[in-house]
Amino acid sequence: MRFRAKIVDVACLNHFTRVINTIAKLAKTCTLRLTVDKLYFILTDKVANGGVSMWCELSQGNFFDEFQMEGVAAEHNEIYLELTPENLSRALKTAQNAKTVKIKLTNKHCPCLTVAVELPSLSSSSRIVTHDIPVGVIPRRLWNDFREPSVPDFDVSIYLPVLKTMKSVVERMKNLSNCIVLEANLNGEMNLKIETDLVSVTTHFKGLGNPPWVSEDGSQNSTQDRDPESMAEARIDIRKLLQLLAGQQVNPTKALCNIVSKRIVHFILLHEEVSLQYFIPALA
Repeated sequence: MRFRAKIVDVACLNHFTRVINTIAKLAKTCTLRLTVDKLYFILTDKVANGGVSMWCELSQGNFFDEFQMEGVAAEHNEIYLELTPENLSRALKTAQNAKTVKIKLTNKHCPCLTVAVELPSLSSSSRIVTHDIPVGVIPRRLWNDFREPSVPDFDVSIYLPVLKTMKSVVERMKNLSNCIVLEANLNGEMNLKIETDLVSVTTHFKGLGNPPWVSEDGSQNSTQDRDPESMAEARIDIRKLLQLLAGQQVNPTKALCNIVSKRIVHFILLHEEVSLQYFIPALA
């Protein structure tokens, strides 16, 4: 089992750092899945127990100048590692002006992701700063616990407003309640609502648009039979929503959410070669 990768391009390094910083804001620990073509950062808190889950997918060719890996076996050419993304984020903070960054899987008393940052120097020799990040190797028998979550059979899918605007609204609302109602319809309308015994506050967004979803068999999603004015809603933990909005550093070109009434809100953020899915379960 081997893994080594190298980033030389500054723009790629900065983009990769932003992705890792976002992951670090969303998960204390997560699973890093490595394949020949992609990296995945996975959080699988049990939604049934009120936990969020996350699936972030990166195409390695858009970030790394070199990328080599050998999985646990020829027929299972993948590696699954458990890591603390904050540790990787801290290591990359030292790489702001780096000439190169190398990441490899090593074994130093325990399995580690070793990040070697080559910094420019006034002398002919370079300075290398090395970070050893402890990781846990996840055995093959547990891999099925980390499969991509399926897109839920939603009632409404809608594009999100500008995330900074949405974040400032939710930040103000969090002082009023621990939960927020997110509702939307097929007319491109979305509301954020706080309802308590003392106060009722609603922020309305209009003209957002609804994504055209086509299922695997080529048919339109079942939402086409739904009344466009009818609102689908879910009441969710406001801190979990704010965690997603506040931690966002990827600047997605497309952001949307799918609502399964009274069950779950599924967020999808897309930016060229990065996709991030985030699931927040509804409160009872």
